[in-house]
Amino acid sequence: MIGGVCYTLSKKLNFNIPTWVWRVIFVMSVLCFGFGFLPYIILWIFMPKAN
Repeated sequence: MIGGVCYTLSKKLNFNIPTWVWRVIFVMSVLCFGFGFLPYIILWIFMPKAN
């Protein structure tokens, strides 16, 4: 858990997908394809903070 992006996608934006699924998606996109890092950073900057 670095920036709270996966938590915010799961809980605050009501996507009804568990937090661990979002984390797996981001980790797999970084490890397999290499393009998941940039969207994570962009979401980290522009999403509201998870409290």
